[in-house]
Amino acid sequence: MRAIIFDQPGDADVLKCQEVPTPVPGENQVLIKVLAAGVNRPDVLQRVGLYPPPPGANPGLGLEVSGHVHARGPGVERWAIGDAVCALTHGGGYAEFVLVDAGSVMIAPKGISLRDAAALPETVLTVWQNVFVKAGLRPGETLLVHGATSGIGSTAIQMAKAHGARVIATARNDDKCAFGKALGADMVINTQKQDFAAIAREAGGVDVVLDMVGGEFLDGNIAVLNSGGRLALIAFLGGYEAKINLIPVLQKHLHIMGSTLRPLDLSAKAKLCREVEKHVWAWLAAGKFAPVIDRTFALCEAAKAHACLESGVHKGKLLLIP
Repeated sequence: MRAIIFDQPGDADVLKCQEVPTPVPGENQVLIKVLAAGVNRPDVLQRVGLYPPPPGANPGLGLEVSGHVHARGPGVERWAIGDAVCALTHGGGYAEFVLVDAGSVMIAPKGISLRDAAALPETVLTVWQNVFVKAGLRPGETLLVHGATSGIGSTAIQMAKAHGARVIATARNDDKCAFGKALGADMVINTQKQDFAAIAREAGGVDVVLDMVGGEFLDGNIAVLNSGGRLALIAFLGGYEAKINLIPVLQKHLHIMGSTLRPLDLSAKAKLCREVEKHVWAWLAAGKFAPVIDRTFALCEAAKAHACLESGVHKGKLLLIP
């Protein structure tokens, strides 16, 4: 099969398309014939050497795919050959075939194409775990999400609105702000021109912040949170170090939490997958939410896809198509 590999960390041009052996499923594993694979920031971080795979993970890039079950290993009961699925991988999704733990496989949702379903697992599970499980966003509360046009941002806006929450988002220019509004955000703040914390406070503050910027936004995130507010940190594109004034954390009874999805054990991932199938797939079927696909690339154009992601010009998700 063809797969994307790289021998050493570096720029996007280290990614190469190469013939490698097709894997064979082991205990409780399924082999998926990949129709499409999502391209995500963690892939870029791994490529440059800042996000090493956890022990036991496939060292290849690619954390989410869609396609059909091609083969089953011993112990697999739910899935049959030919089933249309999408899946959270433990690496290796940039390929024509990928091995996935059976618990991390989800039935292809109704309401969207199987190709577009590749944009869901990593992104939806990240939002579900951080905004809904850990931060406990409730209907009627307000979510602030940074990066309205990113894969995470475009997903979080729609999921929160489907849940009955109010959404304030941020973006870096007027065009991206308009895009966030079109996705359903109640307010989108241009952080290049405006103080997001001041504007959001004037609008009543927020109850949950989903932040992938980190350092430079920390003070604003804390300032904008209402009493009992929750800050969910999932990345640090703006820096991973910051000074923090602990007084408002205590005074407002704030909760600051962080997580990464890939190192979770398989049982925890399976639990999240079942919750997403139950709740989020219903929003997709009802037309309340749909993944935003910016553009697609052929599998062997993975370097171009990474360059596009790093440029920041995209709105929504990028997919590789074997």
